[in-house]
Amino acid sequence: MVLSQRQRDELNRAIADYLRSNGYEEAYSVFKKEAELDMNEELDKKYAGLLEKKWTSVIRLQKKVMELESKLNEAKEEFTSGGPLGQKRDPKEWIPRPPEKYALSGHRSPVTRVIFHPVFSVMVSASEDATIKVWDYETGDFERTLKGHTDSVQDISFDHSGKLLASCSADMTIKLWDFQGFECIRTMHGHDHNVSSVAIMPNGDHIVSASRDKTIKMWEVQTGYCVKTFTGHREWVRMVRPNQDGTLIASCSNDQTVRVWVVATKECKAELREHEHVVECISWAPESSYSSISEATGSETKKSGKPGPFLLSGSRDKTIKMWDVSTGMCLMTLTLNAHEHFVTSLDFHKTAPYVVTGSVDQTVKVWECR
Repeated sequence: MVLSQRQRDELNRAIADYLRSNGYEEAYSVFKKEAELDMNEELDKKYAGLLEKKWTSVIRLQKKVMELESKLNEAKEEFTSGGPLGQKRDPKEWIPRPPEKYALSGHRSPVTRVIFHPVFSVMVSASEDATIKVWDYETGDFERTLKGHTDSVQDISFDHSGKLLASCSADMTIKLWDFQGFECIRTMHGHDHNVSSVAIMPNGDHIVSASRDKTIKMWEVQTGYCVKTFTGHREWVRMVRPNQDGTLIASCSNDQTVRVWVVATKECKAELREHEHVVECISWAPESSYSSISEATGSETKKSGKPGPFLLSGSRDKTIKMWDVSTGMCLMTLTLNAHEHFVTSLDFHKTAPYVVTGSVDQTVKVWECR
């Protein structure tokens, strides 16, 4: 593979920075002269530590490739032998059990959100201490802290490539971070109160945010401009999440409703009203779970022949509800008082028909859609 002129220049500058920062002054001088580099203070900052970052990224990527190759080989063996793929697995085989693999400590205040990097073995946590921390979940090692917000960081979201990270805060701002350089590249202002939720749209071109000011806003990644505002909720909007293709967004609120919006027109497609308290969290069902959900709820296939889309919501009324967005009907309540206290978080498994929920009752529960 031949490097472009720009890539070659970046590599040379990164090597020069590495030589100088590690005390190889003579080698640095010779290399700088041979490579015809014109280093200055601004460039020094840009390329500081870049070679080490690239090196560790390559190591992580190699590790990920090896893991995927191993999983692929296992899947091939199971397929050819007619093994576990066609069998129902005992929950004891896959549900996490104490003790935990790692206990990661470092934040000085409660942790508000934890998400996984879509590519590397990295996870990111947000906290009321106004910081974002990066961890290696394979080793349990702390990697770095991202600082910039001045109040509690409420939510974080990666784009599909993992190159961009969005965060929102009670300081009324949304920040966009270059996750390769760990730098804040843009700060967005426009909400009039605590920004409680943020998500990067599937196409990576826009960000959506929800706020205590009762609005949802859409922002352009490239410019940081607010391009749309969705209004309709009567109280604090707790969470906003786009569906898989980015044509719809769902939001939930202190007004005890879940709303589904058409992105193109800002029209409220559905207002879902069966919760009896604040709705804290929502999650779109992946298409891989549609058939299981249809079977479990006994929902009829529409004229189009396609079930769904389905949406899950969790509330302070201690219940979890499954909704058919196309009809606005509640298909299922995952047992009355699913938790003993507020349901604060939930998510679908990406490939299997399982749902994980968390609560103020200090429990995490795994549910099977059947």
